[in-house]
Amino acid sequence: MAKTKTVFFCTDCGYETPKWMGRCPGCGAYNTMQEHIEKPVAPGRAKSAPVGISRRPQRLCQVDSGDELRFSTGMGELNRVLGGGAVAGSLVLVGGAPGIGKSTLLLQICNSLCQGRSVLYVSGEESERQLKLRAERLQVNPDGLYILSETRLTDILEAVQELKPDILIVDSIQTLYNDANESAPGSISQVKDCTMALLQLSKSEGLTVFVVGHINKDGNIAGPKVLEHMVDCVMYFEGDPNTSYRLLRAAKNRFGSTNEIGVFEMVDSGLKEVPNPSQMLLEGRPQGASGTCVACVMEGTRPILAEVQALVTKTSFNVPRRAADGFDFNRAVLLMAVMEKRAGLQLNLFDAYINVIGGLRLDEPGADLPVALAVASSYRDSAISDDLAAIGEVGLTGEIRAVSQMSQRLAEVARLGFTKVIIPKYGSDKLEIPAGLTVYRVRNIREAIEVAM
Repeated sequence: MAKTKTVFFCTDCGYETPKWMGRCPGCGAYNTMQEHIEKPVAPGRAKSAPVGISRRPQRLCQVDSGDELRFSTGMGELNRVLGGGAVAGSLVLVGGAPGIGKSTLLLQICNSLCQGRSVLYVSGEESERQLKLRAERLQVNPDGLYILSETRLTDILEAVQELKPDILIVDSIQTLYNDANESAPGSISQVKDCTMALLQLSKSEGLTVFVVGHINKDGNIAGPKVLEHMVDCVMYFEGDPNTSYRLLRAAKNRFGSTNEIGVFEMVDSGLKEVPNPSQMLLEGRPQGASGTCVACVMEGTRPILAEVQALVTKTSFNVPRRAADGFDFNRAVLLMAVMEKRAGLQLNLFDAYINVIGGLRLDEPGADLPVALAVASSYRDSAISDDLAAIGEVGLTGEIRAVSQMSQRLAEVARLGFTKVIIPKYGSDKLEIPAGLTVYRVRNIREAIEVAM
């Protein structure tokens, strides 16, 4: 009689080990190893559902690659994240916290996907009647959309073989179970087995599959995280539950870039695209207030303007406090050390807090200069001009270094009505300056502070 097998997996990266460890060898996180008992396959049951056909090895030169078949999903923001549209025969994982809008997005795009194609929407969380009510609210009623409320993997595969759809949507992968696996639905082994069956189906039949994967409210992505190496594209919904805006970001994409983001707004009728996220992020910006500066960062090929706020206040402790939301904490501490050494700001006597408005996270070097100027503005309690933006990387010696795609950034700054911008002096001689935009070229952080204030 087969025995059960106990393994431990990391909730952050999915690393598996036969024994418990305090620190994950894969990602280095502490106290993230969880126990999982893998039950044996029941006698007389197949290890996996029979999917696809047998294949023979081929020479690489004999394989007909053809053209990459892409089709539009009907949403420009989603097409941007996917790299220009969905690819036929791909497996796409859409992850995110509960209630963030994953099911809403996939049901909304069915209106466009069903134009000349058939779509099978499988839900393990809602009945057919509940799906109908949600589709009516979202105004989704195409002729080529089929719905199925089922959690048993073999029944779903049989429905696919009978219907022969072009696109399959599974909501969600945690609700499916394979009869050959005695583990509970949602366990690591069940999620892996079901995803592998869908992967084989996608590659053998040329079927495009969208899979929804949930994360818990603590932000751990234990289920979808272990599937990232299996799927072709991984997209995550991000956003503050207290705001109506959502960000769709690609963590992995075999058919496109992972630098693009899509911006949506949650309204009563579903998700609405935000084609101009810069304007959205700058809404409600205070006028004439100190401690705020506008940054222009690149998200893939799209320049985005975001407001950076800083609050510098006298500390009441021996060690000043530092906090950053939307900006790397260690990078923020480094910038404050550079400003204290190179610009003469006595920040060691003050608490400093940094915040990026709108839920956006600034990860690129071009955001260094606006963060530093916002801190200096709050420190001096002197407001930066409302029509001024800043672009540049700050080095450890206080120099302002050039960043990539400066022409696109300047064009976006001018398009949104800004008349002044601070950029690095080096590498900016041959730039084409938009009409009506005054450019200040600075060499170091001290010059930038004097120009801004």
